[in-house]
Amino acid sequence: MSEVPVLEARGLCRGFDQGEARIEVLRDVSLTVAPGARIAVTGSSGSGKSTLMHLLGGLDVPDSGQVLWSGRDIVALSEAERARARNAGVGFVYQLHHLLAEFTALENAAMPLLIRGEAVARAEARARTLLERVGLAARLGHRPAALSGGERQRGAIARALAGEPAVLLADEPTGNLDGRTAEEVLELLLELNAEEGTALVVVTHDAGLAARMDATLRLERGRLEHS
Repeated sequence: MSEVPVLEARGLCRGFDQGEARIEVLRDVSLTVAPGARIAVTGSSGSGKSTLMHLLGGLDVPDSGQVLWSGRDIVALSEAERARARNAGVGFVYQLHHLLAEFTALENAAMPLLIRGEAVARAEARARTLLERVGLAARLGHRPAALSGGERQRGAIARALAGEPAVLLADEPTGNLDGRTAEEVLELLLELNAEEGTALVVVTHDAGLAARMDATLRLERGRLEHS
């Protein structure tokens, strides 16, 4: 019996009104992400990559089509139900770290579990383990302003994995970093993908990064194709 995909998109269409015109950004997009898979999504600027990621992560809903997390259609859920499901099953890493400025690295990484209602001690223990794993053992009490760009992104990765999601969605995760730091962050993502068993879907302009994935899909004119 085959495994249920951790993430599946079926026939996604999404458009936006621009003045009196309707811009169709995604046209009948489908993809399947198996447990532990590593997939890159590439495409030119404005091709709809971020729109696709928002739909896959339940941050937006399609005009038509389905998004399934471990077989559950999240488009049919209420916004509150979708938020709870997202907290339990999906992690996010963006080009900008989006860490909360007023909280320490430890507090930021523990946040998804605290929002879920986990006990503070358990949430902080999980956060501490991940921060140590990503090389921030000596920076647990530092706020984002006191961290380097690479350290902030490592903290964002720890936060994304804190809730043990089935899939991690990364939108240009190395795009704001210098070459050496970007390579270190990529290696970390790949290592954690193997260790945690979390599937990885990465939007990137970086051909070298895409080549490290199991498969590369290219989004062009609103359609997704194997490149």
